[in-house]
Amino acid sequence: MKSTGIFAIIAALFLTAVFAHAATVSGTVTDKTTSKPAAGDAVVLLDVQAGMGEVARAATDAKGHYTLNEPGNGPYLIRVTHQGAGYFIAAPQGGGPGDIPVYDVAAKVHGVYIEADVLEAESDNGQLKIDERYFVHNTSSPPTTQWSQRSFSIVLPADATVGDVGAQRPTGLPTSVKLDPDGPKGHYSFNFPIQPDDGDKDTMFQVSYTLPYSGGTYTFKTLETLPADNVAVLLPETMSLAGGAGASFNPVNADPGVQTFLDKNVAANKMLEFTVSGTGAIPREAQGGPQSGSQGADQGAAATPGGGIGQPIDTPDPLSKYKWWILGGVILLLATAAAFLLRKPEAAMAGAPGMAVPLGGAVAPLGAPQASSAVYAAPAVTHNAALLNALKEELFALESEKLSGTLSVAEYTEAKGALETVLKRALKRS
Repeated sequence: MKSTGIFAIIAALFLTAVFAHAATVSGTVTDKTTSKPAAGDAVVLLDVQAGMGEVARAATDAKGHYTLNEPGNGPYLIRVTHQGAGYFIAAPQGGGPGDIPVYDVAAKVHGVYIEADVLEAESDNGQLKIDERYFVHNTSSPPTTQWSQRSFSIVLPADATVGDVGAQRPTGLPTSVKLDPDGPKGHYSFNFPIQPDDGDKDTMFQVSYTLPYSGGTYTFKTLETLPADNVAVLLPETMSLAGGAGASFNPVNADPGVQTFLDKNVAANKMLEFTVSGTGAIPREAQGGPQSGSQGADQGAAATPGGGIGQPIDTPDPLSKYKWWILGGVILLLATAAAFLLRKPEAAMAGAPGMAVPLGGAVAPLGAPQASSAVYAAPAVTHNAALLNALKEELFALESEKLSGTLSVAEYTEAKGALETVLKRALKRS
């Protein structure tokens, strides 16, 4: 009897501890295309610090309502799959509502276009290093997500060696994604949803690649697969650009130490030819710094229909809207670190029963649905995950302070170097 009583007490204490950490999150899923509740959609709770593993699952009722039980104190993401496309929010803390908007899906949607294709080029030991970012709007009415295995297609030089690839929804952080070959050499597609714009926030795609550059000159022959308001090429001051067939690049004033060439109103599937020559690297400390007149430029852009770059060609800083992404290395380094550090629990548990592995191995939400009905207990927060979260906050805070002008170039360079050193050391230890 005494033994039975002791076991009962232990069991009660255990259950009390478990439920003390458990919480319930609930909300409503609304189809913004039809303005009606989204009934029958799968809703899952994902543990960010356990390789995006699934820890709870529910389905929306006729009123679009769902309820999920959190096994611990997170952090968690909530994913809703509607017509095959995934939509995410951070699980609310403190019992807040977990309402989630979704949209109907179509393979092609009217109102999808490129606001800016920004290509940043520099030379490095006989190679041309390229970071290219596409800012894609979805102004469909009624609002509809464009999503398929070929949601967004791009054309790169045929001899390009592709490196890091990422994307970002109108709301959310950059996501490491896969770039799929699509037809002739150099043609690729993103399997990633182009959701309707959230205010002035659009969808961003990023790809880094290298090109052979032993002769110190390279001719690009490429095209935009969608209409593009702006195509911009950024070069070091020691390099030059010459337009070719179909291209009308004009120099514009931008950041010191960086040349910016802009071609506007580029039609879909129009071939662009231009040649870059010379050698040099873009000074990172020169990018993203506050410029005189940039505030006025931003206001002018906001007043332009469609949110485009509406300034005349000789006004300062026409690409100020995109500085966050033109900054280069920090975001890409962060995305790579996240993919490596937070994937480790996934790799370690890949053979464990009930482990949900995201498609493509990405650590942030992917555009493709991630089907799994498995449930497992969330492990404790890892040291690497905690370190990554802290570094992420510091890196974003650092970039914000630089953009706002509250941090000098010297202070920014010193702080950024220290943070990147810590991040690289963490990667090496892992």
